[in-house]
Amino acid sequence: MKKVRFMDTSFRDGFQSVYGARVLTRDFMPAVEAAAEAGIKHMEAGGGARFQSLFFYCNESAFQMMDTFRKFAGPDAELQTLARGINVVALSQAPKDIINLHAVLFKKHGMTTIRNFDALNDIQNLEYSGTCITDAGLHHQVCVTLMDLPEECEDAHTAEFYLHRLKVILDSGLPFDSVCFKDASGTANPQKVYETLKGARKMLGDGALIWYHTHDTAGVSVACYLAAIEGGATKDNNLGIDLAKSPVCGGTSQPDIISMWHALKGKMWTLDVDIMKIIEAEKIFEECMKDYFIPIEAKQVSPLIPLSPMPGGALTANTMMMRDTGTLNLYPQVIREMTEVVKKGGFATSVTPVSQFYFQQAYANVTQGKWKKITDGYGNMVLGYFGHTPSRPDPEIIKLAEEQLGKKPFDGNPLDILEPGIPQATKTLVENQLEVTDENIFIAFACGEKGIDFLQGKTKENIRKISGETDAKAAAPAQSTRTKGPGNYTVTVDGKSFNVTVAEGTGAVQTIIQAPGSPIISIKGEPVVASMPGSVTHIEVAVGDTVKEGEVILVLEAMKMESPVKAPKECKIIAIEVTVGDNVKNGDTLVMVE
Repeated sequence: MKKVRFMDTSFRDGFQSVYGARVLTRDFMPAVEAAAEAGIKHMEAGGGARFQSLFFYCNESAFQMMDTFRKFAGPDAELQTLARGINVVALSQAPKDIINLHAVLFKKHGMTTIRNFDALNDIQNLEYSGTCITDAGLHHQVCVTLMDLPEECEDAHTAEFYLHRLKVILDSGLPFDSVCFKDASGTANPQKVYETLKGARKMLGDGALIWYHTHDTAGVSVACYLAAIEGGATKDNNLGIDLAKSPVCGGTSQPDIISMWHALKGKMWTLDVDIMKIIEAEKIFEECMKDYFIPIEAKQVSPLIPLSPMPGGALTANTMMMRDTGTLNLYPQVIREMTEVVKKGGFATSVTPVSQFYFQQAYANVTQGKWKKITDGYGNMVLGYFGHTPSRPDPEIIKLAEEQLGKKPFDGNPLDILEPGIPQATKTLVENQLEVTDENIFIAFACGEKGIDFLQGKTKENIRKISGETDAKAAAPAQSTRTKGPGNYTVTVDGKSFNVTVAEGTGAVQTIIQAPGSPIISIKGEPVVASMPGSVTHIEVAVGDTVKEGEVILVLEAMKMESPVKAPKECKIIAIEVTVGDNVKNGDTLVMVE
């Protein structure tokens, strides 16, 4: 029997796809040890959303997690992480010094392979990062990203397109050790996968290592893996696929190891596993994760996903956010709206960060009217600030983005307009009286203010579990404790009590009446409202501040992206209606200005 390689993605992609990447290291290390004892020597151990999420939600260092992972996996395990080209493990571009530091630090903390992809399939976004990965002594697995297009769309994302992208990689001289065809949404159809892998094998030769990655979101993952094996496998065991273990297999994640082993019965290919040991490892993993909340959509097959591609790793993060903000009922509309958003955005692959750009723009189209609001990420993408999309975005959308973002289209290399990051991050650490180390520099840059909060010990765990003292949090959406909507309220200002009447309509404070017997004081103001749901992460102003038009007032985190809320005009802040940590809905008042 000929053997097919596989990587166990349970502890990175599985966590991201099922739990929104929020899993504590201490909870799953017994499962890592059990996987190693079962003979699994190739595991995904970090990167992607599992970098930032540890600092943001788990109050853990991703570097310490990788060190611990190496200890439990053993010295000989191949440990792999995921990087987003020039975005590395963040959602915005990183300058050259940070890209190089990423590779050096991941090597230092026990990783052996980095899978490196760009959502736009733009070679210039892979060249420098790939060189840094290779120079650090890591195995560089370069990617071509895949998806199927909605029925109305006819451009890019064919087998011919992917093979042309591979030829561009080969012609560029980019150093790499293996090639991965990565379908984050699980929407590519089996025939296209077969044609792509067959063509790639012909171009690369039998000695090259080719990997295929997909998700089961559309229910065709096993069929696509069989097609990949048929098209690209060789007698020398030079084709690999990604698989996961229960409870993070199937649905938005990868197929189960046991399911794939079963699907290969009777064929000339097999997985080199002791299936009874795999079953035992799954039992231990399930026990480790028994307290974690699994959203129902994470384990479902969604037949509509090929029409509106949403990656498994982003789907649950988005639905969790919509639960928190009480807008989950809009999810079907948003998914349908993605068809037009993909079509007019230039057909970049729906994978981080572009999947988030697509989802945010689709959400804005649903809640505010089609194209009334161009979101920052989507707007910057169509203007060229993330690189070149496979096709030119719709000219009208480019024009709207230019007008709303106040930027001209850009046709160059994003790396050429980025300032060095290490001096900037070092300055931030010094200002906050934090130790200047390579790790802290990278944390400060990649995680921003949340990284500084972590280093200062201000981060709190935000993990969704279903037992113990976390029952209430996991079972119900997080709710803000602040009062919303019109009505009469009592507030205290400088030690004095006032009755406040908030009117219907705009939500502006119309009158403030001091306690009985005191004169009436009239205050008028205009609300600045949330244009999308999210969690308040930073407040940049104080009551009494005067701000200029376009100045950032506060920052919302929505759908894994941070979005600044800017002053609509030059104005004075007369009230701040939210606090850091509040979840807000579309239309909620954030601040009052005059």
